[in-house]
Amino acid sequence: MNRSTTDLLLTALAPVMWGTTYLVTTEFLPADRPFLTAMIRALPAGLLLILLSRRLPTGAWWWRSAVIGTLNIAAFFALLFIATYRLPGGVAAVAAAVGPLATAGATLLILHQKVRLRTWLLGLAGVGGVAMVVLTAQAKLDTVGALAGVGGAVSMAVAVVLTKRWGMPKEAGPAALAGWQLTAGGILLVPLAFAVEGAIPTLTGTNLLGYFYLGLVNTALGYWLWFRGIGRLSVVPLSFLGLLSPLTAATLGWLFLGETFTAWQTAGFAVALAATVTAQLQNRPRQPKLPAEPRKLLAHV
Repeated sequence: MNRSTTDLLLTALAPVMWGTTYLVTTEFLPADRPFLTAMIRALPAGLLLILLSRRLPTGAWWWRSAVIGTLNIAAFFALLFIATYRLPGGVAAVAAAVGPLATAGATLLILHQKVRLRTWLLGLAGVGGVAMVVLTAQAKLDTVGALAGVGGAVSMAVAVVLTKRWGMPKEAGPAALAGWQLTAGGILLVPLAFAVEGAIPTLTGTNLLGYFYLGLVNTALGYWLWFRGIGRLSVVPLSFLGLLSPLTAATLGWLFLGETFTAWQTAGFAVALAATVTAQLQNRPRQPKLPAEPRKLLAHV
């Protein structure tokens, strides 16, 4: 297994972990606490990563971490949990599936890079495939929840593109970068959670277990892998990995919540997965062709 494949597989673990968020939120956490859940998910994980990396931001990375932390953590987490609490997991997943299209738009506007037509088509195929998997006749739509889901996907897409534009900070790895952003976003969520939702309710053992998983595995490990991938993969193929999140959510719903999985849904799963894989293959860098003479020389080495 070459290095690029290893990087791809490790990065893909992050959205797979995030796909468990819908199940954990609805089955393990207290109801109707989106801002509290976002805060508890972000702040302890961020402080842990800073402690492990033993790095603080320097220079411009103080304000850059605040900007990306606001977009990628505070806004995204808050909007994600609003959508999760107000929508069935499947509908929320469809809203999140617009991520590749949002990333393509942000790449065009922020990085001023052309986006190929096939990328837009693959993005539409991904949304369509996820919709086939998770939308059923029983799915209930909620305007606020749907807007929150789309807004979260757009917020995260802009953050990813900005991170790619600014590059990785010197003398700091992905754990430090993830820690800075999670901490900045978590701090912003503290006053919002208490102002909107009041005091922390009495938490059960199940609630604590759910929060422990969200903070340690889903967030600390997941975001370390994600920012590691941002530093090594191109923006567009990276964004398509996000489709693994709703597909994971649908699979877990089928396995643990007794949700049905029809032939139509299976076809949609295949479409979304094919869009994800094709995006990786089409964006792999081509090896430069060697001139004829060097090739002859290498043949004798």
